[in-house]
Amino acid sequence: MVPLVAVVSGSRAQLFACLLRLGTQQAGLLQLHTGASHAARNHYEVLVLGGGSGGITMAARMKRKVGAENVAIVEPSERHFYQPIWTLVGAGAKQLSSSGRPMASVIPSGVEWIKARVTELNPDKNCIHTDNDEQISYRYLIIALGIQLNYEKIKGLPEGFAHPKIGSNYSVKTVEKTWKALQDFKEGNAIFTFPNTPVKCAGAPQKIMYLSEAYFRKTGKRSKANIIFNTSLGAIFGVKKYADALQEIIRERNLTVNYKQNLIEVRADKQEAVFENLDKPGETQVISYEMLHVTPPMGPPDVLKTSPVADAAGWVDVDKETLQHKRYPNVFGIGDCTNLPTSKTAAAIGKITSSISLFLKKMSPRGTYCNKNKSLYDGYTSCPLVTGYNRVILAEFGYKAEPLETFPFNQSKERLSMYVMKADLMPFLYWNMMLRGYWGGPAILRKLFHLGMS
Repeated sequence: MVPLVAVVSGSRAQLFACLLRLGTQQAGLLQLHTGASHAARNHYEVLVLGGGSGGITMAARMKRKVGAENVAIVEPSERHFYQPIWTLVGAGAKQLSSSGRPMASVIPSGVEWIKARVTELNPDKNCIHTDNDEQISYRYLIIALGIQLNYEKIKGLPEGFAHPKIGSNYSVKTVEKTWKALQDFKEGNAIFTFPNTPVKCAGAPQKIMYLSEAYFRKTGKRSKANIIFNTSLGAIFGVKKYADALQEIIRERNLTVNYKQNLIEVRADKQEAVFENLDKPGETQVISYEMLHVTPPMGPPDVLKTSPVADAAGWVDVDKETLQHKRYPNVFGIGDCTNLPTSKTAAAIGKITSSISLFLKKMSPRGTYCNKNKSLYDGYTSCPLVTGYNRVILAEFGYKAEPLETFPFNQSKERLSMYVMKADLMPFLYWNMMLRGYWGGPAILRKLFHLGMS
């Protein structure tokens, strides 16, 4: 790994690089720990559903506002994962073990961890039900249940993952299979897919393609690899500035991109993938593969689909600027489970949690919101587009699909400094700042950038 001092200079930069090494190698020593267990209650001032990025971050922020004893998180999982790093795990640049920590270590100290699964939401009565037959009421509810992976909607999956040559960076169970398929590649088609549904981190399906191409070049296999990106979308990226840059990379590296192609079946025993032409429903094409990376169809969690808080498609129905539910003023949605018209990425969570925190601060006891202008969410999303083992295009944009860039240079260009940020800085900030509720968006990156350059 290239040290940060090779990217920037100065004594402050050296100190910053040391902090990065601490963050990536020993950050576990700095993690939060839950306090002594206390008697479970059935009512909380703030109840958070979900122990992912958004849920933990919001719980940490709410703890400081209403007191830890008044906040609870409902989450069944034993481990918490920093999923953005799985792109690099699938390409062999990071270890899977570096992406996960015990859930108990990231639950904010003193906050109640209700280790259960939500089975029903009843916002009319301000309560939820869990799979251990508990009913828990709340004053404010924050829904952060994430997005559901639906591999089974592709015929032949998930059982097809038992075969070699196929992997997926979207699951802890299959991400290492991507790296194995990459290493075992000999010659033929290397296929990468994008489904006909919303997905979290919409750039990830093509990131692994660029990394695989770089790996093939490094190992002398590039001439034997036909690299194909079959996407259900009609464009490589939704923001023109970054799409133009990616199209140039695609052209230079001789990558094949086929639009409006949706994976509907995997015949893993025959190493065949079946795609439907979305422009001509019913028309299919069978392509053999030597390597296949699957991005699964995704959707709202089952518990939300028929809930009163959901829109017609099953997503939490929130105001796009305040994150407040459109019908229930004491309910908020955050992250992948909402119907926000923006990309679903972890990098957006900091800005969103900041918006909700400011919003709640200005709520009157009756739920009337005053002076909301300061807490409007502009749809900020960040997508570090990994284009090689030492290069990243940092895409940042908002609801209007226009760049909202952090740094004083053209971010549509591949840069080593942005790769260091993606691979080393962001995990450090995630574990040691964001999950502690101290991450308010990209402003801190600007400060760190200027610190390193001074």
